[in-house]
Amino acid sequence: MTPFAAQRTAGQPARAGSRRGRRPSRNHGWGWAYLMIAPTTIGLSVFYLWPIAQTLYYSFTSSGPFGGHTWTGLANYQALGGDPSVGQSVLNTLLYTGIQLAAIPFALLVAALLNQPGLRGRSVYRVIFFLPVVTMPVAVAMLWRWMYQGDYGLVNYLLSLVGIHGPHWASDPDYALYSVAAIGIWMSFGYNLVIFLAGLQGIPAEYYEAARVDGAGPVRTFLRITVPLVSPNIFFVTVLTVINSLQMFDIAYMMMSTPGSAAGTANPALPRVRSISYLFFEKAFVEHDTGFGAAVAFVLVAFVVLVTVIQFRLQKRWVHYA
Repeated sequence: MTPFAAQRTAGQPARAGSRRGRRPSRNHGWGWAYLMIAPTTIGLSVFYLWPIAQTLYYSFTSSGPFGGHTWTGLANYQALGGDPSVGQSVLNTLLYTGIQLAAIPFALLVAALLNQPGLRGRSVYRVIFFLPVVTMPVAVAMLWRWMYQGDYGLVNYLLSLVGIHGPHWASDPDYALYSVAAIGIWMSFGYNLVIFLAGLQGIPAEYYEAARVDGAGPVRTFLRITVPLVSPNIFFVTVLTVINSLQMFDIAYMMMSTPGSAAGTANPALPRVRSISYLFFEKAFVEHDTGFGAAVAFVLVAFVVLVTVIQFRLQKRWVHYA
């Protein structure tokens, strides 16, 4: 063996060993992956999973006047059926949700009008419609409380100009829920509008040119081309609207609360506006019945999940993905 061959043979194991030493191990890669998702996992566990588990436990207990919880099994869930405020709250929530859903076609129609080519001031209209979305709900509620005021509110002043004497919109049981629903529509209208505009701008212009050549009018073009092609956007807006409406609380709380009194106790329209979330707040934090309030919260969660699952099952029949 030549000195060069001996030197190469002697060096081969060292080079092979060096390559094995540089090869990254699988465990080393998984460790970095766990480290990267650890902050999110810890945050979800502390701020979401643990409160959910704690609320579920409380729903099977009753709280004493000095704290502490006693295991009562399904007593809180059985009491839901005997409480008349639960049924009225469910009815109020469903009516509010139905009103919000009825406003979605109007948002789509306005979006189609704003999407017309050659429309001047399109950006100004978008800002005007989107401005309520970025406004704090508390500020919105305070503004509308003044507008709904029966004696010197802006709404009744405008109605008086045409000879109409308006009611006390926020305290009349016959009008309070519709007044709160109008605020909800006003706040979500801009967000729905932006979603629909994004879908409308993705429709190729050739479809509308072909419809024009075939002699289709504006209504038929809207129903046969626009609506099917933006059906994924309609489905997205519908799901979000239902979830947000079923959790309606902040606007109703601000509209029904009266300064100087307990939350909403002085407003005669509260029973006609109280939502499921509002009932949970009253039971858990006003009456300090933590177990009953937790049971109400979990019934609401189960209802939201059920409705969402039904929506996803039905969307295969009317949503068209390109």
